[in-house]
Formats: sequence, structure tokens, C-alpha cells
Amino acid sequence: MSDRGLAGLGAAHLEVEVGRWRSGSRESAREEVAEEVPVAFVYNGVPFAVMLASPLDLEDFALGFSLTEGVIESAAEIGAVEVVPESCGFSVYLSVPKERSAALAQRRRSLAGRTGCGLCGQQMLEDALRPAPVVAGGPFSAAAVQSALVSLAGGQQLNILTGAVHAAAWSDAGGSVHLLREDVGRHNALDKLIGALVRSGTDAAAGFILVTSRASYEMVHKAAMAGVSMLAAVSAPTALAIRQAETAGLTLIGFTREGRQTIYTHASRLQD
Repeated sequence: MSDRGLAGLGAAHLEVEVGRWRSGSRESAREEVAEEVPVAFVYNGVPFAVMLASPLDLEDFALGFSLTEGVIESAAEIGAVEVVPESCGFSVYLSVPKERSAALAQRRRSLAGRTGCGLCGQQMLEDALRPAPVVAGGPFSAAAVQSALVSLAGGQQLNILTGAVHAAAWSDAGGSVHLLREDVGRHNALDKLIGALVRSGTDAAAGFILVTSRASYEMVHKAAMAGVSMLAAVSAPTALAIRQAETAGLTLIGFTREGRQTIYTHASRLQD
């Protein structure tokens, strides 16, 4: 699991003065709220996307986003990453091969405000539903998923402070969580986790991913792009996510709660 302490969260949260109303009386108090800022991804000097995100783990975010969005095929294609603070957020400058720049010019889109919808801003309908690679891995045990769920809840440092962010965690086959990332956006949290997996040299296929959100099509797509064969979500999947998981050979689990979980696809990978 990430060893970042609360001090490492930095400007990801902010203390504000609030008024609390309880049982007919009001009192003043101070609370921590999650920060949310624009993060611009710029490839070879050309702006590509602007995301609203938590200002944490931005290099992980940039790498994970670049991989799961198909901007690059491997981490080796990124020559340099520079995170630059701006007046209202951050710009992340990435160096990629020239042939990638040509492909980006055809796919260029504006994704500002994609905290809630993973496909908002797509310019072409055919770009929205991209095929995912077929994955392999496992088997895994139901007990391992339950064990990882406990670690997930305890490892959400920013959410414990603010109650406003999602998390994505990678667990090994035994149920031990080794990496966890948080963000106001569920897609962003998953991209950050995938970037962290790549940067740490972890074999993603040797474990599974657990997320604190619903399992949408894009969450399944990103997991498959990372080579993960099982995705467990705390909430429900969508029908499109189930179809994508079925095609990709990915085991999709929803309603992952204490003592229960619902398996939607490729159930043979999850053993009792």
C-alpha cells in the first residue's frame, strides 16, 4: 500500500469553516474538504485534455491516462514528464514519439470536467467504444477479495479526512493491497493506480483491482488495458461494462461488500 502520510497529501484538502445544524441547533465548526483542480495534459507541446482531479500523484495520473487512453502503447514511449503549477491548476507536459503526435491530432478532444462521465467530450462516436485487449490471469479467491476490501477502507487517507473521493487499489492474489490511489474522479483514481503499477514495475496481471465506485464501461476498459483480469467494484456495473468485460475475458464483480459480492462475468476465475 502507498506509504504516503497525511502530510504528503499537501493541497489535496483544505480546511474550511462550516455551520452544523443538529436537532434544531446550529454550531460553528471546521472541516476538511477535498480539493479539485484542472489538470491539463500536453503532449509534445500540444494540449490534448483537461481533467478535473485531486492534485495528488500527477505523474502516476499522466502515465496511467496516457496508457489507458491509447496515447502510448508502453511507458517506454514517454521521454519526459514535467508537472508545472499554474494559477488555477497544473499542466503536465509529456514527451512522446513524433508518430504519436500525429495520431493525437486525429483524436484530439476536450475532456474538461470529466469528473463524472468517462466519455464526455468524445468528438466521434466510433472513438467512444474502443475494443479492449483480451486478458488472462488468476485464479483468485473470494476470501482474497474480502481481505482487500478491508485494506481498501482503511487505506483511503484523503477520503477519511474529507468523505469526498474515490479510491482504486491493486491487490495480490492473496488479498494484500500493495498500491492505492485516490481522486475526486473514479476514472482518475484508476488511471493513477495504473500509472503507479507501471512506475513500480508491478506485474498487474498477478493481482486484481478493487474500486470504490460503480463499474462503468470505461473502468472495465482501463483495467483491461492495464492487463488486469479481475475488477471488483463496491457498487453495480452497467450493462455496457458487463458486455465489455465478457468480450475482454475479464472477471467483473459488483456490490463488493463485507461478506458478499456478485460475479457478472467469467465466474470461473473466482474460486471459493
